[in-house]
Amino acid sequence: FTSTRDPKNMTKETQNRSLECKNLHDYLKTLPPEVLDQLYNHPATCLAVFRELPGLAKQFIMRLLHVQQAVPQAVVSSWVTHQFAKESQESKENLTSLRLWNLTTMNGGLEAWMLNGTFRANLRMALSGGGQPWTMSAYLEHDPKGRDVSFLDQYANERWETVLHYMVASSQQGGISADAVRTLLQAGLMCPDQKQDNAPVITRSGFQFLLMERASQVWFFMLQYLDSVSARGMSLVECLSFMFQLSFSQLGKDYSTDGMSNGLIQLLQHLREFGLVYQRKRTSGRFYPTRLALNIASGENKSSLLSNKDGYIVVETNYRVYAYTDSSLQIALLGLFTEVLYRFPNLSVGVITRDSCRQAFRGGITATQIIRFLNMHVHAKSVASPGPPVPPTVTDQIRLWEQERDRFVFTEGVLYNQFLSQADYETVKNYADQQGCVVWSKDEKRTLVVNKDGHDEVKRYWRQHSRR
Repeated sequence: FTSTRDPKNMTKETQNRSLECKNLHDYLKTLPPEVLDQLYNHPATCLAVFRELPGLAKQFIMRLLHVQQAVPQAVVSSWVTHQFAKESQESKENLTSLRLWNLTTMNGGLEAWMLNGTFRANLRMALSGGGQPWTMSAYLEHDPKGRDVSFLDQYANERWETVLHYMVASSQQGGISADAVRTLLQAGLMCPDQKQDNAPVITRSGFQFLLMERASQVWFFMLQYLDSVSARGMSLVECLSFMFQLSFSQLGKDYSTDGMSNGLIQLLQHLREFGLVYQRKRTSGRFYPTRLALNIASGENKSSLLSNKDGYIVVETNYRVYAYTDSSLQIALLGLFTEVLYRFPNLSVGVITRDSCRQAFRGGITATQIIRFLNMHVHAKSVASPGPPVPPTVTDQIRLWEQERDRFVFTEGVLYNQFLSQADYETVKNYADQQGCVVWSKDEKRTLVVNKDGHDEVKRYWRQHSRR
């Protein structure tokens, strides 16, 4: 006889949920096949997808770009030496999942790869020119009120910081649009608080979002926005294609809205509110893409290029943090994992403590994110000085404080005991061992714990064994 107990009464599972920022390819792989095929009808999309491919996958595409027939798999494999077989397999799987090529059979049953015809035609068009003009390529006369790059950078920074200010509940909360709030709620970065009349409050994912690089923040935010475009009565394919066109635009150049559909005009207004484009007024026939829109699909990959550009943080070995800034947003971000001691007109002083870090960990922020944030915003003089910009004493201690919370690992499982004989116990234990689902066992007490995933299989085996 074997008895089991409800796992809810014996274990307590705690999860430290981390925010996942998908890259372009990971996002495209979640789309239905028919949507992907429609996207490849636009040269800008094909060029953006090609640009983010691994180097080996790009080689495969370029070799097949002007081949109008299927190429045997053995021939494609011969292009790569054996020492790069793993990279070759990963590239092939990547191209297959993105539907950039298809597996087909040649005469005689030989398996071969055939490049997606629509993708081939539009990538060739994007690389060599020709075809229909892009949506925003209509001719424009000179703008007498043109905006330079410095103005666009300031505008984009102000608009985006409005969103971040709203999340940290700082005093500068005005100016955020309803669409931005809707996207924050939908993404799980904020949630309604019943104790505050359903006013939005930041979540654990929101804390992690605040410490991400600016490019990754914008890309993650836009992915959440794209998930809702169909509910807004807009075309996902049209919106994605336009955003890819924006990513190839030129900073400081104005573009025309002539020929845009009503859905794209609506998208343009939302991008204007988020700071991705500048438009003097809604009825204006021209707009300027900002730096946030350029290379937007590169997200995490290109964000590291912007680090240390405007660093303002100095970290000392005594855990003191000096922030040379008067931005309430930047000070609020530091306050997520430090104790602010003093505030002056252009300088704030804080200290990294065990309690301040544990408070951040409880909010879902990880030690890696804290250290990455400090390195990303470290002052230029700290970078120029010998040694690491952030003292190893500080980074190691932050990691140790995080590890203090991981001394216990909780695993959900089912308890098996009250076996009638040692033989019965060993039979069940040996089978569970073979399945790799034993969490804990004690032979003297004839007791073992099986994880939740293996419970059904072990129970089924024991019932069959007991009937013999």
